[in-house]
Amino acid sequence: MDRTLPLPDVLPIFPLTGMLLLPGMHLPLHVFEPRYRNMVEDALAAGRHIGMVQPTVPRNDNAPGPDAPQDRPEVYAVGCAGAIEQYRRREDGRYLLTLVGVSRFRIREELAPLRGYRRIVPDYGAYGEDGAELAAVLDTADLLAALKSYGDAYQVAFDVEQMASLSSSVLVNGMAMSLPFRPAEKQALLEAPTLAERRRLVLDLLKMDLGAGRAEGPRVPPTLN
Repeated sequence: MDRTLPLPDVLPIFPLTGMLLLPGMHLPLHVFEPRYRNMVEDALAAGRHIGMVQPTVPRNDNAPGPDAPQDRPEVYAVGCAGAIEQYRRREDGRYLLTLVGVSRFRIREELAPLRGYRRIVPDYGAYGEDGAELAAVLDTADLLAALKSYGDAYQVAFDVEQMASLSSSVLVNGMAMSLPFRPAEKQALLEAPTLAERRRLVLDLLKMDLGAGRAEGPRVPPTLN
């Protein structure tokens, strides 16, 4: 996959609750609904780009099934465009694919559906620094310490020493994507203007979770997605 391909002026969107994609990161997907199989087919024939967005009201629509909802839920205005880096089409027509995040976008306009899937006109203008942010170097010692406390509290093993060797963007964005934060919190992480602000928000969420866990029981499940 050539990541230097220009971002499209019209972008298909894939609304999924709790699924966060950030620039430079990888997201595996299992695509089973016919309309989204069509979306993948059309994306593969064009520039391979798909926009990941979340419905504003959380939905239990992330598991395969013949009765998947066909309506058009309201979605958040900000998402992230990903490029299909790898894919495999199963004999039953489903796709297993991996997206790599390229750039966030704001929805400027929604267009008429095509072959059942939704399309938007994206505005990438506010996120021109997303690529440069991948090289940012941050102090993540407090983040790793909070993650260790989180793991100790919920009996989840994290190799904190190995994680300390990761780049700042991979560590921060990986935690934002993988830790089981609530959908609205995931959206806030996506919309954080800079990597430094996302780092601070991840830290705040971990501290909030630990505080809630001590006082009221676990606020989020003690497992990774």
